[in-house]
Amino acid sequence: MGVFHIPVMISEVIASLRCRAGAVYVDGTVGGGGHAEAILRGTAPDGMLIGIDTDEEALDEAAKRLAPFKNRTILVKGNFADMDAILTEMNIGKADGILLDLGVSSHQLDTAYRGFSFTLDAPLDMRMDRSRGSSAYDLIQTLPEEELERIIRKYGEERMARRVARSIVEKRKVTPIRTTADLAAVVVRALPHVAGRQRIHPATRTFQALRIAVNDELTGLHRAITDGMERLGPGGRFSVISFHSLEDRIVKSAFRIGEKGCICPPDLPVCACRRTPTLKVITRKPIIPGEAEITSNPRSRSAKLRTAERI
Repeated sequence: MGVFHIPVMISEVIASLRCRAGAVYVDGTVGGGGHAEAILRGTAPDGMLIGIDTDEEALDEAAKRLAPFKNRTILVKGNFADMDAILTEMNIGKADGILLDLGVSSHQLDTAYRGFSFTLDAPLDMRMDRSRGSSAYDLIQTLPEEELERIIRKYGEERMARRVARSIVEKRKVTPIRTTADLAAVVVRALPHVAGRQRIHPATRTFQALRIAVNDELTGLHRAITDGMERLGPGGRFSVISFHSLEDRIVKSAFRIGEKGCICPPDLPVCACRRTPTLKVITRKPIIPGEAEITSNPRSRSAKLRTAERI
């Protein structure tokens, strides 16, 4: 199948984390191990890496790739949202750096049976952890029209979410929507040809929305950032690579709140929460891939890297 996954902005990530020998780093989305390998090389000879992923196939690939560093690597099957519990169980106190590379991997997109892509006909699944939870098929077949509309509008930012949800419900009354091709066809028929939509496939936003809902990605991201901030030691860095605006907004907002400290309403004359700043935002504007990287890896074009430092 070729390369399992092409990690984006490797040199920028290593610089953002300030990788150094003897430090402890957490890769909350270890995937195929691309970023993890670079972190381990940057922390030689005694830096430690904890790699977390919900995907068994990703962990298997990471184990192969990181075999030369097995004495400095611990791989854990789990969700990055549970980072705090995972580190507590491992008796790890503070980390020197945390990385989250969000979204779906090249392997997940390019492996038909995972059901992430409308370009490969396969059963609708989209679960990153295939051992648990409801699949995209389950949601499509059981959710009320209003809930489908909410998901597609909120997570896919699809302006015509109502039309898509109605079309899904009408279609499933006649026959189950079992495959990625079935769903893509329903979405295409629901959406008229509108100027400005040609840049992406009409089903892109709906598929994104379902994937986020299936994996509860945004709730997990909130938890991971909140808990991760507390896990960082002084001077520790938290870097997040996002691939769409919903993720980027969450990261940007969480970092700014950590930097501001106070969460009192703006009209309150005196601070009542007594929260103090815990972070310093390193990237006022997100770092994005250069033209050369986008040319060699088009999937990197929407990536944004943001970093904050624990104070």
